[in-house]
Amino acid sequence: MSDSPSADALPESLQESTFPEGDTREAVRRALVDWYEEDHRDFPWRRTQDAYEILVSEVMSQQTQLDRVVPAWEDFLERWPAVADLAVADRSDVVAFWTDHSLGYNNRAKYLHEAAQQVEEDHGGEFPTDPDGLQELMGVGPYTANAVASFAFDNGDAVVDTNVKRVLHRAFDVPDDDAAFEEAASLLMPDGESRVWNNAVMELGGVACGKSPDCDGAGCPWRRWCHAYETGDFTAPDVPTQPEFEGSRRQMRGRVVRALGQYDELALDDLGPRVRVDYTPDGEHGREWLRGLVDDLESDGLVALSEREAETVASLRR
Repeated sequence: MSDSPSADALPESLQESTFPEGDTREAVRRALVDWYEEDHRDFPWRRTQDAYEILVSEVMSQQTQLDRVVPAWEDFLERWPAVADLAVADRSDVVAFWTDHSLGYNNRAKYLHEAAQQVEEDHGGEFPTDPDGLQELMGVGPYTANAVASFAFDNGDAVVDTNVKRVLHRAFDVPDDDAAFEEAASLLMPDGESRVWNNAVMELGGVACGKSPDCDGAGCPWRRWCHAYETGDFTAPDVPTQPEFEGSRRQMRGRVVRALGQYDELALDDLGPRVRVDYTPDGEHGREWLRGLVDDLESDGLVALSEREAETVASLRR
């Protein structure tokens, strides 16, 4: 991965954020890519680098849930397996397919058909390989052009959609400002790795950092650096009110991290009341319950545990 810019390179819009710098930024990058490559949702268009197949998936996904896109995408490619096939199809058949599969606005089907004709007639059947060239195709806007350039040719910029904005705002307290999001996304993406990076950060927004986050359940790789995870505030540009998490395990883990951030170390019985006011060593929310929390945090590399004089002592891992 590329070398990280120096702290001085941070734009003014990110100076007040918790945006990672130096070695931390590199660790953030590696953690996300490793998490994605270890396990991710297996959508069929992630197994291809064919620009036509990827464009079809991107256009279909604009208004339709991904689990419903899969059978429609497979049916579409069975009927028109290559861009040349779509280019010579009857437009009314393409529109009828769109309607039959409930894929949203029919003009997207018309634009997709016209884009196929442009590829055949203006580009000799070969797709442009960069975002600017792809935007010349009918109905292909900046986001779709960048996605196709990234996933087909590994030649895109950092994707910035609603999910990515939510992730950046929560994880690094990036201000709710389009320019700040663009700058943050661009600085964070490793040079020349748009395919894996954009897939990974979009997966993070779709699986772990949705409107109702599932930080622990999805094993979010950014928990140790995440501003929202530390503070318990999971609001975001598209989440104006706090998602329900009062009393949740995620909230309690956040309280552990905050409490340990205020002290060099704490024995479990000293930590417990700072996590729950009703903590009692032998109660329902006592040592055994707290040990489960700190064991999870230790496994995530966030907390260090040691045994001293028959008691467990916890501290943040430095």
